[in-house]
Amino acid sequence: MKSPRWFLHPILIFILSIVALGTSLFLYIYWYMEASVGLRAVVDRFNLDAAQFMAAETWVVIMVLSLLVEAILMGIFSIFVYGQKSFQLYRLQNNFINNFTHELKTPVTSLKLYLQTFSKHQLPRSDQLKYIQYMIADVGRLSDNINRILNLSRIESKSYEHEFVSVNMVEFIDGFVNDNSHLFPDAIIRVHPVDQRLPNYRINPPLIEMLLMNLMTNAIIYNDSAPPEIDIRLVPGKRNLQICFQDNGIGFERSEKRKIFRKFYQVGEVDKMSAKGSGLGLFLVRTIAHIHKWKVTATSEGKGRGSAFTLKLPGRIIV
Repeated sequence: MKSPRWFLHPILIFILSIVALGTSLFLYIYWYMEASVGLRAVVDRFNLDAAQFMAAETWVVIMVLSLLVEAILMGIFSIFVYGQKSFQLYRLQNNFINNFTHELKTPVTSLKLYLQTFSKHQLPRSDQLKYIQYMIADVGRLSDNINRILNLSRIESKSYEHEFVSVNMVEFIDGFVNDNSHLFPDAIIRVHPVDQRLPNYRINPPLIEMLLMNLMTNAIIYNDSAPPEIDIRLVPGKRNLQICFQDNGIGFERSEKRKIFRKFYQVGEVDKMSAKGSGLGLFLVRTIAHIHKWKVTATSEGKGRGSAFTLKLPGRIIV
């Protein structure tokens, strides 16, 4: 969790709030007594109307105390908000650790079982090949999870390669889908053609491949349909190019529209551990989009009605 700036630290705010409270009480007593003695002396010396001066003294005290009390309340409210956000982030991190541990433990357990089977039994060649394919798939799952964490670390530490090249986005996306079709054997992925010529865009290919992989994986993981379907459309506009990824997955409620791009956030009830995945995929998508100065948005008509993720690439399109 990213630490707050020193002047926003809750302990410092709490101490300042206590100091403000103590100062207000001290000043109230001090000012009241000093002002009372001084004003009474002036009133007695010049034979003035005492009620008028005492009223002015009272309003000054009230105004100063009001400002101090306001500072105290703002400090306490800031501590409360920070505490709530910290607790929410703790729950998300705890859920991420539990899910990610499960994601690592499951293929390891499977691999162990297959290896024990190989060591204890003399299997026919056909069964050996079948189990080897299962083991390769489990190793792939482990590699994907580990790479996801490493990629997150690299991106957040700004250690990724700053190499941008000019590409045709239609050809790039179409090539990515064709090259990785074996990773989504049970899904139907359609890249719809574009009727007009589009300008090239400067991108970092490894990062955009990571972005596309996370969007497609997310569309398949959060999908109960048979088969999962993903429609990719490039929509040219006068001022930008929109790339829309529409799926027939589980969708999400409107209240989750902005939350789903947060780090560790997962669609599902956190306390019941019904969420899927690691909670990092869409966070990486947003981060990579920002690196390219793109915008990414998500829409859904509700639970069970699919989702649409749209990338907006700036740049004037000549119609």
